[in-house]
Amino acid sequence: MPIQGQIIGYARTSTTDQKAGLEAQKRDLSAAGCTKVFHEELSAVATKRPELDRALDYLREGDTLVVAKPDRLARSTADLLQIATTLDTKGVTLRILSMNVDTSTPTGKLMLTMLGGIAEFERDLMLERQREGIAKAKADGKYKGRAPTARAKTDSVIRLKAEGLTGDAIASQLGIGRASVFRILRDAR
Repeated sequence: MPIQGQIIGYARTSTTDQKAGLEAQKRDLSAAGCTKVFHEELSAVATKRPELDRALDYLREGDTLVVAKPDRLARSTADLLQIATTLDTKGVTLRILSMNVDTSTPTGKLMLTMLGGIAEFERDLMLERQREGIAKAKADGKYKGRAPTARAKTDSVIRLKAEGLTGDAIASQLGIGRASVFRILRDAR
């Protein structure tokens, strides 16, 4: 007879600006019966996801990990399948609410593999459309990119250097990077 364990949730948003998304995930995880929810606010491409690591370490045989969507858990299909394998090795099942997938069944395991591939495909299409939109906006002169912050302080950098301040002191005083200070000074020669 299988061990009945805890239901643990994991929620993630890409930026701190997505508080509503994080709250919605936490609400959904609570409604799904999660007794503990690990959450973090960082990009999936971040090399370290400390709360995910804590959640994976916390889980024990018989537990269930619940996430709202597959892209909240994994970077790619390969990453999703690797996490699912890690969970399976520990005797932990995975539930993905948005897809109604539960890896405690053979059908759930099959669906996870198929749906993970579809989710990655959809994300790739979205990123392609985004790149095309940016290229079109640039061609139309409507997209300028991020305004340079350090270059706007060129006069101040040169003035402070003339007053005898070091590059580190200038960077600290103006709130810009040390490399930016030296780049401005090099270009001013």
